[in-house]
Amino acid sequence: MKIGKYKIYEITTGRFALDGGAMYGVVPKTIWEKSDTPDTKNRLKLVTRNLLLVSDSRKILIDTGLGTKWEEKYREIYQIDQTEDHLENGLKNLGFSYDDITDVLLTHLHFDHTGGSTRLVDGKIEPTFKYANYYVQKDNFEWALNPTEKDRASYLIENFEVLAKEGMLRLLDEKTEKLDDEISVLRVHGHTRGQQIFKIADSSNSILFGGDLFPTKHQIALAYVMSYDLQPLITLQEKKFVLANCLEEATTVYLEHDYRHAALTLKDSEKGIIVSEVYNALPE
Repeated sequence: MKIGKYKIYEITTGRFALDGGAMYGVVPKTIWEKSDTPDTKNRLKLVTRNLLLVSDSRKILIDTGLGTKWEEKYREIYQIDQTEDHLENGLKNLGFSYDDITDVLLTHLHFDHTGGSTRLVDGKIEPTFKYANYYVQKDNFEWALNPTEKDRASYLIENFEVLAKEGMLRLLDEKTEKLDDEISVLRVHGHTRGQQIFKIADSSNSILFGGDLFPTKHQIALAYVMSYDLQPLITLQEKKFVLANCLEEATTVYLEHDYRHAALTLKDSEKGIIVSEVYNALPE
């Protein structure tokens, strides 16, 4: 896919699993298990799917996946599998390395979105992309340093502390609406304080990197709000607003965690905004 000056590539950086009830909230299992069959521990298959934007002067990675710093205990809990799909290989297959990345856009600092931002080198945690600036919302960084009991397990300080110490974090706020001509920033707060999602658009095409507002195809339906969300009613309002905007502007929605589908388009119906077409890979 080409938008403006950017060639856009999809990179699947890992596979993992989370509890089905946590992913689909108040929607009964008898409904969602018809399309998503959980394992014996009620976990659903998920992926970490990222985007790489390449221009003549910049190579921008959106989110960094799970990373590789996991103890075996947690690899088992989350069923982490990076035997085929991981960040280094994904970049290598496209002809790039960690050192080529100029910018990292982080939707938020949960472990499945920023775990790959740092890595272990000879027992020491270091920035993965040593020549890059990392962009995150100031609200989210401050929240990550002092999360609640509800979401503390999602914020692992080893994923971002060194970035702050090295002066590599660029903290954004509500004043930042665009990062350049093609990349717009939208702040959403239902899932966690200060999540940012990104719209990449030119006069002909647009795609929304939906982060954890639309992690899978199912979250297009308004009732599907994750139990992980700190403010589910805010999530509901944000979904209505963003979906209406995507429908109006014919924006493709990119799905960061959907095991089967990479992206989708929308259409209006008597029941409201629904999925029109789904894509197993990023559409050309």
